Amino acid sequence: MVSADVSDAVVVVRARTRSGVPAACTGCGQLSAWCHSRYVRRLADVTVGVRPLRIDLSVRRLYCENAACPKVTFAEQVPGLTVRYQRRTPQLQRLVEAVGVVLAGRGGARMLRILNVTLSRCTVLSQLMRVPLPPLETPRVLGVDDFALYGGSYGTLLVDATTRLPLTLWEGRDAEQLSQWLREHPGVEVACRDGSLTYRQGIAAGAPDAVQVSDRFHLWQGLSRRVQDIASAHRGCLPAALPPASAADPEPIEGTAENTATDARAGRHARRLFEAVHALTRTGRSHSSVARELGLDRRTVRKYARARTWQEVMRRPPRRPSTLAPYLDYLQQRWDEGQHSAKILHEELQGKGYLGHYQRVKMAVAPLRRGLPLDEPRARPPSPREAARWITTHPGRRSPHINERLRRLLDQCPELRHTHDLVRRFTTMLDNRDATSLPRWLNDLADSGLAPLAGLAGALREDRHAVAQGIATPYNSGVNEGRITDVKLQKRLMAGRASVSLLRHRVVLIAHLRRRYADRPTMSPG
Repeated sequence: MVSADVSDAVVVVRARTRSGVPAACTGCGQLSAWCHSRYVRRLADVTVGVRPLRIDLSVRRLYCENAACPKVTFAEQVPGLTVRYQRRTPQLQRLVEAVGVVLAGRGGARMLRILNVTLSRCTVLSQLMRVPLPPLETPRVLGVDDFALYGGSYGTLLVDATTRLPLTLWEGRDAEQLSQWLREHPGVEVACRDGSLTYRQGIAAGAPDAVQVSDRFHLWQGLSRRVQDIASAHRGCLPAALPPASAADPEPIEGTAENTATDARAGRHARRLFEAVHALTRTGRSHSSVARELGLDRRTVRKYARARTWQEVMRRPPRRPSTLAPYLDYLQQRWDEGQHSAKILHEELQGKGYLGHYQRVKMAVAPLRRGLPLDEPRARPPSPREAARWITTHPGRRSPHINERLRRLLDQCPELRHTHDLVRRFTTMLDNRDATSLPRWLNDLADSGLAPLAGLAGALREDRHAVAQGIATPYNSGVNEGRITDVKLQKRLMAGRASVSLLRHRVVLIAHLRRRYADRPTMSPG
C-alpha cells in the first residue's frame, strides 16, 4: 500500500509491506512469516523534480523460527529499497558515493546541496571511505613512478600498464616498500620505471625475474638536460649563431653579449656566489656547512658547487619579440609619406591587427622626430636552453632559419658539434628501436671529454639492461605520467589536505568510475 503527501519542502511517500509474506532472516536466511511487530523506517531518496523525497516505510519485525539461529527477531528488508542500518535508499547511496569520489568532501557536499540532498562534508567523506576498493589483480606489465605528496615528501604510484588503471599508492619511495608489494603480488613480468636507483633495487629484490624497462621519455629528458649544461658551459660560442655582422655595426655582438652579461647586476651576483661557494667547498667542507655560513639553501649551494663557471648558474629573463616589430616597415613608409601623428599611426596599425598600446607606437616614432632611423630589433644570440632545443629537435622539424643558425653555431663550437652528433645517434636508436649500438655509443659518450655526457654515460652503464629494453621494446611509462597528472588534480581538488588513504581511495575509484561510464553506450536523440 502506497500513499503520497506533498508538503512545502519535502515529498513524503508512505508505504507498507504486505503481511503474511515470508521474509528471509538476516542471520541464517531461513524464511519466516511469524510477525512480532511493525515500525516505520524513514528513508531518504533522490529528489522528485526539485523537491527532496522521503519514504516512510512500515516494515515488520519477525521471529526467526530457526532455534539454532542466534537472532530471536529480525527486521525484514525490501530488495532495492532498504539496506540494514542505512537511512538512504541504494539509489541515493550510489549518488552520494559517486559525488564523493568525483568531488570529495566540501565540493561533494555543495553539489549534493544543489541536488537538494543535505549532507555535511564529513558525511560525504565517510561514505566515500566505506566504498570498497576493486579487487586488485596482479598485472603482467607494471608501471612504477613517484609523485610529490606535500612539502618535501614523495609518494609511489603503481599502475597496470595494460588496463591503464591505477592499482595503489603509498607515502614514500623507498625500495623496501616496493619489494614487499611485489612479493605479496607475484606474477609481474615487466616493470616500467624511470632511472631511479631506488625503484631499480626494489624491483630486483621483489620480482627478480621481471624485465625492467627504463622509460624512453626519461632517457631523452636526461640527455636533453646534459645538452643544456654543455650549452651553458659554452655560452661564449652562442653568438656565433647570429648572421655575420655588417660593417656598420659599432661593435661585435659577441663582445656586447659578454659585457652585458658580465656588467649586469644578476651576473655580478652570480659570480660572487660562485666564487664564495667554491672557495669554501675547496677546503673540504660539506654543502650543509657552506649553506649555513652563507645563509643559502643547501640545494643552491649544491648547484653552484657543481657548476664549472658562474655563467652556468646565471638566470636570464626570457626574450620576447616586440609586438610592434612586424609593423616597423609600415611605420617608416607612413612617416616618409608625411604622416607624423602617433595617434593616427596607432589607429592605422589597429586596423591592421596591432593590439599594442599607443605609447609603444609613440616611443617607436620618437627617433624619427629627431632625424634618426627607427630602432630596428637587434638579433640576439640564443640562450643555452634554445641552443639545446635546436640540437635535440629532429632536423626535419626545424625551420630553415633555425637550421642555418645551428649550422653556424656548430661550425664555431666543436664541442656542441660533437654533442649534436651523439644526440642524433641516440635518436636513430630510438627511431629504429635498435639497441645493438648502445655499448659503443656509451663508450663514445664517456670519451667525449664533456663532463655532463661522461656522467650520463656512467649512470646509463649501471642500468644498461633496462636502458636497452627501453630503446628496443614498446613498453614505456606514458600511462604512469598520465595517472600522476590525475593524482595532482585530486590533490588540488582537496586543497592538498588529503590523507594518503583518502587520496588512494579517490585516485583508484575515480579511474574505475570513468571507465564504467565510458563503456556505457550513449543514447542517440530521437
